[in-house]
Amino acid sequence: MKEKLEKLLEEALAALNAAASPEELEQLRVKYLGKKGELTAILKQMGGLSAEERPIVGQVANRVRGEIENCISGMAATLEERAMQEKLIRETVDVTMPGKEYVMGHRHPMNIALAEVKDIFVGMGFTILEGPEVELSDYNFTKLNTEEGHPAREWSDTFYFAEDSSILLRTQTSPMQIRAMETMELPIRVLAPGRVYRKDEVDATHSPMFHQIEGLVVDKGITMASLKATLNAVVEKLYGEGTKTRFRPHHFPFTEPSCEMDVQCHECGGVGCRVCKGEGWIELLGAGMVHPKVLQGCGIDPEVYSGWAFGMGLERMAMRRFKISDLRLIFENDVRFLEQF
Repeated sequence: MKEKLEKLLEEALAALNAAASPEELEQLRVKYLGKKGELTAILKQMGGLSAEERPIVGQVANRVRGEIENCISGMAATLEERAMQEKLIRETVDVTMPGKEYVMGHRHPMNIALAEVKDIFVGMGFTILEGPEVELSDYNFTKLNTEEGHPAREWSDTFYFAEDSSILLRTQTSPMQIRAMETMELPIRVLAPGRVYRKDEVDATHSPMFHQIEGLVVDKGITMASLKATLNAVVEKLYGEGTKTRFRPHHFPFTEPSCEMDVQCHECGGVGCRVCKGEGWIELLGAGMVHPKVLQGCGIDPEVYSGWAFGMGLERMAMRRFKISDLRLIFENDVRFLEQF
C-alpha cells in the first residue's frame, strides 16, 4: 500500500505542476483529495492491514496528503500571479501615445433656432405648449373658423387618414391655441412649436413636413400695435438690430384683421434671387387679431377680451438665421453641411 501511495504522490505532483488554469487545478484537487478521490480510495483499504502496518501506512498517507495540498496551494499562487502578469501585458497602456480625438456632435440648426425663439418668448412671459400631431378636423379647422368647403380642408392640401375621416395630420399648430383658450385661465400667453404636414411640393422654401411655431396672446386691451411691436422685437433679437421687415394685409379665417410679415432676403439683400423668387423678401409668418367668433367659440367674451396670434415657419427662421439658401439642406442630414453650425 505504501508503494501505491508513493506512486499516487508522484503522479499527482506531476499533474498538478502541469495545470494550466485554476479550473484545471480544482479538477485535480477533487480527483486526488475529494471524497471519492484516489487517495480516499486507497485509504479505504487500510481495514485489511495488520495493527503494526496501520500506523506506518497512516503516516505515509498523511505525508502524501500534505505534499499534495502544499503543491495545490503553491500552484494556485503561481497561476494567480501568471494571470495577473498576462493581464498587465494585455492591458498595458502607452502613456506616451497621443490620445484619440473624439468628435462631439452639436445641436441641429433647427434646434438652435427653436431654442433661441423659445428663450425670447419665455422671457416675455409665454408658456410653451406641445400638442398631438394627429388631430381632429374640429380643432384643426372648424373651431378656427374654417368651415366646410374651405380650400385648406380639401384632400389636395391636407393629409387625412381616410376619405370620410375627421382625423388628419395637423396642418398647423393652431389647434393648440383652441386647446389653450378652452382650458387655461385668462390672461393667456402661449407658444406652441411642433411638426405640421401639408401637401406642398418640395422646393428651396417648401416641404410636405415642416415645423411651425404658433403664438397666442389673449387679454384685455390687446391691439394690432402690440402684435407688430412684439414680432419686430423678436425678429431683431434673432437676426440683429435693424433687421428689415414688412407687414402686408392678408386673410386668415381665424384672425381679423390679418397680415403677413416678411423679412428681407438674406441671400440677396432685397435685390431678388432664386431663394426669394426674385421678390427680395421671404415670407416669415402670418398673424392677426383673433377673430371674435374664435374667442366666442372658446367661451371668451370678445366684448371684454381681445387677442392676437401668429404662426411662423421654423425652417424659414433657421434659413434666415444661418443664411441657408435651400430648405432641403436642413433635412438631408449631410454631415458636411451640418458641421458648419
